[in-house]
Amino acid sequence: MSSHTTRPPKPGIRLHVDLGGDPRPHRSAKIEAHLRVDVAADGAPTDLPAVQLAVMIAVDVAESNRAAVRHALPAALRALPDRISFTVLGSGPEPVRCFPRDDDEWAVADQNVRRRAAFVAGSLPLHREGPRPAGYAAWVAGARALLTGRPVSVRHLVLITDGSSFSSEDRLEEELDACAGQFTCDVFAVGVDWKPDPLLKLAERLHGTAEFVDEGLGRAITGAIQRLRRVHTPQLPIEVTVRPSVRQVSLAEKTPRPHRLGGLPESGRPHRWSFPTYQWEQGRRDYLLTLVADSDADPLETELQFAMVSIGGVHAPVTARWHHPEQSPLQELAGADSVRTLNATARMRSALRRGLIALQENRRDVALERLGQAARLAVRLDAEWVLDEIRTVADVEDAAGGRVRLRSVDAGTLGPMILRAGSRPEGPLTDPVTARPGPRCRGCRTPAGSEARYCITCGEKLL
Repeated sequence: MSSHTTRPPKPGIRLHVDLGGDPRPHRSAKIEAHLRVDVAADGAPTDLPAVQLAVMIAVDVAESNRAAVRHALPAALRALPDRISFTVLGSGPEPVRCFPRDDDEWAVADQNVRRRAAFVAGSLPLHREGPRPAGYAAWVAGARALLTGRPVSVRHLVLITDGSSFSSEDRLEEELDACAGQFTCDVFAVGVDWKPDPLLKLAERLHGTAEFVDEGLGRAITGAIQRLRRVHTPQLPIEVTVRPSVRQVSLAEKTPRPHRLGGLPESGRPHRWSFPTYQWEQGRRDYLLTLVADSDADPLETELQFAMVSIGGVHAPVTARWHHPEQSPLQELAGADSVRTLNATARMRSALRRGLIALQENRRDVALERLGQAARLAVRLDAEWVLDEIRTVADVEDAAGGRVRLRSVDAGTLGPMILRAGSRPEGPLTDPVTARPGPRCRGCRTPAGSEARYCITCGEKLL
């Protein structure tokens, strides 16, 4: 497939598509493409006006962990920018309104409001002995009830949790489905008794991050709000229109925040899918688009367009050709390296996370295998942060060979590492993207330019 770079009809967005390889025809052939989206500010204000932000700060913490938020929350409230809408909820059997305490659901920050909010936060209600708290589903439902009614550009939940309200979460999936597209969420874990998986689920489904904060919670909350102000486009769908032979479509963001995107079929357009994305800042994002297609009615050795990718008025095709099953493609496609890198990075993160979970569950054989796999891939991808994580729990004897020796570790210390493996933001891929090689004459094998139609040596028509 060609590498297609489109010129944006409006400044700010550039879309580039690379295909992983020309596929072999069968009923369920998988076609993978790397989508790279570059967004430039192009004269937009440095910061989004604070009046366009609404932030709900939810403190899901037990009384025994009050020290974790005693000073951090007032400090974060005193640092709020003027004119931002905010509300603070404390903990009980159900979320409890802490500020504002009058009939208004939202406070708008100024010097006096910040001072009153910081004072009230000193007596924030937290979980005590008694009825079991309602769980994360209740926090998500409460955020939806408040945030969706606030008519601003960016709506965001900051959830601070020590895991004390975690339950079986039977309702969590249902609530997350209802919240799709309504707001985004960052999760800050404090204490030692929380479980990583539900926090990662919250962050992934609500397009944010989950991280453990031992110290500096106030700075973490302030940093999250500052990042929200750098958002130039709160929501921007990636639309994928496919040919009828494509039966399945999936899209996963790989950088900066790895997570799978939920696709929404467009009403009345059965071959068009929309994948909502959020919080676009200046910079680059990388996605892996996967198509599953049938080849029964398609011609062989013919360039076919399997999809059109559109974002912000910019379009790029995904094209490939079916090869004869008994033949090998004449040459490797330029985009294959970038697709392989995306897949290898995903395997590396998955191996690291699964290895840490296995170690936490005392399945040491599995942990040894997974962490060794993560080490091998980290060397290949030059991901030093992964090797640093592995060295926390094991001696790395031969990283390239995947040989590690586990040490005895406290299972309670592994939670923060599991969060980082599943939610740690990454920078953009660094592999250079080159143009696709031009066609080559099938007769005399002379290479030709990408726009050539006939061989300059023998005059044969080029495919």
